[in-house]
Amino acid sequence: MTAGTFMNTEQQSLRFYDIGANLTDPQFNGLYNSRPEPKHEGDLIGVVSRAQSNGVNRFLITGSNLEESVSAIKISEKFNGTNGLQAQMYTTAGIHPCHTMDIHQSPMGVENYIAQLLNLVKSHPDQVRALGELGLDYDRLHYAPADIQKTYFELQLDTFIKHEMTLPLFLHSRAAHEDFIGILKPRLASLPRGGVVHSFTGTEAEMTDYINLGLYIGINGCSLKTEENLAVVKLIPLNRLLLETDAPWCEIRPSHASAKLLPEGLSLSSGNDGKGLLPFEAKKKERFESGKMVRGRCEPCAITLVAHIVAELHRVTIEELAAITWKNSIDLLGE
Repeated sequence: MTAGTFMNTEQQSLRFYDIGANLTDPQFNGLYNSRPEPKHEGDLIGVVSRAQSNGVNRFLITGSNLEESVSAIKISEKFNGTNGLQAQMYTTAGIHPCHTMDIHQSPMGVENYIAQLLNLVKSHPDQVRALGELGLDYDRLHYAPADIQKTYFELQLDTFIKHEMTLPLFLHSRAAHEDFIGILKPRLASLPRGGVVHSFTGTEAEMTDYINLGLYIGINGCSLKTEENLAVVKLIPLNRLLLETDAPWCEIRPSHASAKLLPEGLSLSSGNDGKGLLPFEAKKKERFESGKMVRGRCEPCAITLVAHIVAELHRVTIEELAAITWKNSIDLLGE
């Protein structure tokens, strides 16, 4: 990577912190649907460049298991300080509920797996800004049964407490609220930095529980699919709200209830004709062109779509929302 690789930031008045970007995902290396043959060359440099030019000033790269957490740190180290890159990359480190079988069946054993995870966090204080992604996901029990998920959610939290870890939590909860709260709530007093429930898609009552615990709520395209989702997001206190894309997932689509809230005359379609909210042309992955988006693959540059919709729901300008969520992100994750 050399000077001139990255596009300069055009959204000078807007600063965004994408607090959930899965930049270790194989899609950014051209690999889709677990198939071994790539559809195209890796294009992470282009992805990061487009994000920067659309106002993304900070990335939090998610780690879902030990291997991905290591990869996330390597990506952040590779990009930070690169000529032309003004944005900074940080990471999480932890075990996603859908990856709890990784530790349960690890050849190195549970104790060694956890020890390596702890060492990774402690040895990379400049990169790792949150512990996780951890929690419960009962929508996807085919990856790990509920009892396994609960065991390793508890183990991670108790380990962080035992070792007096002071980083915030990066939390995941799907269709598991009662168990999630039951495990988390009695331990939060020993985890003083709190955390964020990312990619929130729950009910008003669930959101209220999280707010009452002092947690932040992360909103992305998956949080904005239905009218019920929109009604809940509208009620999230602005001082508890964070923005994310969950790229390459959680793309906002025309069929989503949120699409109607985008500025009049602007479409979701990407293009260089000035009519799209994302001023970048997109091609199907089979017709990949370097420097262009891949159609159907969410990117961090799409955080502006999330911001437009959330600003409309809260009846504030996008400039006001960007400033508020930037401050919230820095308050939680650090400068």
